[in-house]
Amino acid sequence: MNHQNKPYSVLGIGIGPFNLGMAALLDPVEEVSAIFFDQSEEFDWHPGLMLDYVTLQTPFLCDCVSMADPTSPYSFLNFMKQSGRLYKFFIRESFYILRKEYNLYCRWVSKQLSSCKFAHSVTSLDYTDGLYEVNVLNLKSGRTELYRAERLVLGTGTKPSLPDFVRPDMKESVFHTSDYLEKKKELLASDTVTVIGSGQSSAEVFYDLLQEKRDDLRLEWYTRPDRLFPMEYSKLTLELTSPDFVDYFYHMPAEKRAEMLKNQFSQFKGINYDLINEIYDTLYSMSVGDRELNVKIQSNSQLNHIEAMSDGKYQLQFTQVAQGHHFESKSDFVVLGTGYRYEEPDFLQGIKERIARSEDGRFDVKRNYSISVGKADDIFVLNAETHTHSLISTDLGMGAYRSSYIINQITGREVYKVEQRIAFQDFGVEKSEKHAERLLEVSL
Repeated sequence: MNHQNKPYSVLGIGIGPFNLGMAALLDPVEEVSAIFFDQSEEFDWHPGLMLDYVTLQTPFLCDCVSMADPTSPYSFLNFMKQSGRLYKFFIRESFYILRKEYNLYCRWVSKQLSSCKFAHSVTSLDYTDGLYEVNVLNLKSGRTELYRAERLVLGTGTKPSLPDFVRPDMKESVFHTSDYLEKKKELLASDTVTVIGSGQSSAEVFYDLLQEKRDDLRLEWYTRPDRLFPMEYSKLTLELTSPDFVDYFYHMPAEKRAEMLKNQFSQFKGINYDLINEIYDTLYSMSVGDRELNVKIQSNSQLNHIEAMSDGKYQLQFTQVAQGHHFESKSDFVVLGTGYRYEEPDFLQGIKERIARSEDGRFDVKRNYSISVGKADDIFVLNAETHTHSLISTDLGMGAYRSSYIINQITGREVYKVEQRIAFQDFGVEKSEKHAERLLEVSL
């Protein structure tokens, strides 16, 4: 079924926080017609980790629109006003909003935007006569509809990443932190639970179980780094979340960018400082009176393999990295905080000749977030450009900036003001002709 004769200016695939922000910021732009699809029934962000007390790691201004347009009707503050909760939020005096309230906010935005279509799955793409032809399965009606568009914005996001040694037949007992809440009752009723990982999700799962566990429930937590380290949120470090740093990072050679990414983990991959303290304080409180905690926390421990045993339990094989010693542990359940990775959708095969790639096969992302071959600039990516634009790509705080950059590119005008420089510090130096001459003299 051909849905319409006139093609859309923009067709977005996936409606996570980033493409939702793109849809909201495009809504008032009259010359751009846009439509966005997602296969989920409705917006629902990390439901398996929607713990009641957990907050975002970024301030409320990192909503869908505020950093691009503070006057937008789709801002978090307007959501709070319309919900009758603005004064409660004011009195609470915290920039960091509850994750469950952020989810409700995003759902509120999505329901106001007629351009956002849920329960629609993109099945194939093609490129004909200068337009992208997109086949979309309506999951409610069962009909496939054809849409045409001048440009695509890929916001399919990342998926939970599991080690290769985790087999599909283990999934009921060995699973990613993203599935935690649906398994929580089973975990608390078991004899032993093991949490793997040094990031925020692993710490949240451990802390949540710690507060509710029975005395005879054995709770273990293993991490690969040499310590449980907090995310680095000092103000000058936060300046890395800036257009300045994106420009600096982007213009580095690929091998240098890969090296720099390793040093960004403490800013994006650690644990909230307060949560680390809360875990310690909980352990301290539980230990009063020399009470047996039945808890084990061990760093420097690399998980090498998991083996199913005949008694229904699992044997975990580790290496203590600093000592080089091998050791084992048994558990009923294993919760893996092993992160997320970008996985290219299969439907991209239909337009593979339109996509620019680097030598290693990854997207060759331009500074303007386009992955189109040549000068077409008609396919854009959101949160698939870490290797070219740094780990900032995953940060909610840069979502509105990236959307603004792309929207200005699409329209050919400044719809939204895009900051060029916000940092007090400099990240690099300009290579001058005199400096190059001096280097030549030294070499001679």
